[in-house]
Amino acid sequence: MSDIAQEAWRKYLIQLQVHPLRTKAITAGCLAGCSDLIAQKISGVKRIQLRRLLLIMLYGFAYSGPFGHFLHKVMDIIFRGKKGSKTVAKKVLLEQMTSSPWNNFFFMMYYGLVVEGRPWGSVRSKVRKDYPSVQLTAWRFWPIVGWINYQYMPLQFRVLFHSFVASCWAIFLNLKARSSVAIKAA
Repeated sequence: MSDIAQEAWRKYLIQLQVHPLRTKAITAGCLAGCSDLIAQKISGVKRIQLRRLLLIMLYGFAYSGPFGHFLHKVMDIIFRGKKGSKTVAKKVLLEQMTSSPWNNFFFMMYYGLVVEGRPWGSVRSKVRKDYPSVQLTAWRFWPIVGWINYQYMPLQFRVLFHSFVASCWAIFLNLKARSSVAIKAA
């Protein structure tokens, strides 16, 4: 069994080198799908909502993976040649002040408008109500992830690491997004 896993990992690494953007997009889509599947199971759905699952996978594939790919490339350009703890701290701070708020806002909007198909006014109200607590929670959690990512991960693995952790974060966001819907339905 380990030979199969080693061979799959070797082929994955080759794809990551030859087609980095495509590989990161597919990886992010698959991990987003896994996180949604877990979130659906945790939230107690009787039948897996396939449409929702595919739309979350689309989010990972079309947005999350490519965004992470280019974010880390830009960070390496901005901080080219600079190393050390101060540089890592600056990268984490920049990421937390820019992409973190945007990504959480964008996910909440996407989830409400596209995944759940709710009207604009409803989604806007939900985001106004929940966004501050989601972002404050993100600022407690993601700087640690960012530090590990910038300090220890080689550039080609940063999106993979981030996507894996983001799949766990997405479970939280999915459950948070659904919590008020479930309360209203009850």
